[in-house]
Amino acid sequence: MNFGLNEEQRILRDSAHGFLAKECPGTFVREMAEDEKGYTSGLWEKMAELGWMGILFPEQYGGYEGSFLDLMVLLYEMGYVCLPGPYFSTVVHGGLTLLEAGTEAQKSDILPRVVSGEEMLTLAWTETGGSYSAQEISLKAELHNDHYVLSGTKLFVPDAHVAGKIICVARTREPTGDGEEGVSLFIVERENPGLAVQVHSTLAGDKQCEVEFDQVGVPAENLLGELHMGWPVLQKVLQKASVAKCAQMIGGGQRAIDLAVPYLKEREQFGRPVGSFQAVKHHCANILTLLDTSKFMTFQAAWRISEGLSFEKEASMCKAWVSDSYRQLVALAHQVMGGIGFMEEHDLQLYFKQAKAGELAFGDARFHRELVAQQMGL
Repeated sequence: MNFGLNEEQRILRDSAHGFLAKECPGTFVREMAEDEKGYTSGLWEKMAELGWMGILFPEQYGGYEGSFLDLMVLLYEMGYVCLPGPYFSTVVHGGLTLLEAGTEAQKSDILPRVVSGEEMLTLAWTETGGSYSAQEISLKAELHNDHYVLSGTKLFVPDAHVAGKIICVARTREPTGDGEEGVSLFIVERENPGLAVQVHSTLAGDKQCEVEFDQVGVPAENLLGELHMGWPVLQKVLQKASVAKCAQMIGGGQRAIDLAVPYLKEREQFGRPVGSFQAVKHHCANILTLLDTSKFMTFQAAWRISEGLSFEKEASMCKAWVSDSYRQLVALAHQVMGGIGFMEEHDLQLYFKQAKAGELAFGDARFHRELVAQQMGL
């Protein structure tokens, strides 16, 4: 069990770090939070040319067939700079779901365009309750001759306003018991008649959308996976995406330390650096402890995914711990830096917002602690 990066991953890390430091400064992040699209075509095209869109996809679809750990390296660096845009929703939300459930025809049609940067994807899962549980899925899909008709509303759909295709989670059979049976997945074109997208204002400036399906017709061949059997696919996607989100969060945690420590060495009070005071040292030690444990748990879960081992319990343990730890360490960074860290002009406030958004994505700590308990048979 070696969580260290190999030579290729170190090269990827260093090149991504340098590229993003130049292309995505804090000023760009703040600008994109106010931008209608939330990303620029120029940066998206550069990322596609670097092969980032295809890092996880097989070579037969134009990808680079990298490991899950390779993706973690990229997401860590993206989290370090709070990279805005639809990368996560396209590659993780949509890409992982398509890889898990798509037919050969579906993957051959869509993934090459994702790899080239031409196609953007997203996953429409949560509804009014905001929960990732099966009982919350109520959007209906009914079969009419050779097509399905989707009716209902999805909330918190990332980047749906720019995604060409939305993978929609729908109920095709009335729920019984825990509601896990009768859930199906459909590939829906955003331009379909009856589909309306509204972008909501968010704390982190990311583009979370409300998607209304008003009698939206979807061809039967757009069914993703087996009918009524979408829930096992979603469970895998949830766990993998949770670990991927943790990679972004630990990257942000590293940046919070890198912002705080130099400031504490330079800022003086009572004729001495602020960082020399014992209480501040204790906070810094706690920040580092939270970050290092988060890194270990994240790379442990990612390593198990890459090695084809069981990872469900480790993924939920990771998300539960990192969700709480990232929020706590950024709060401590704010505390030791004082008022300057809360100013809009300072980058630390970006990571406070990222921490809260990441905490809730794919289930918060309480949600994943419950999953761990279930996996332990409790």
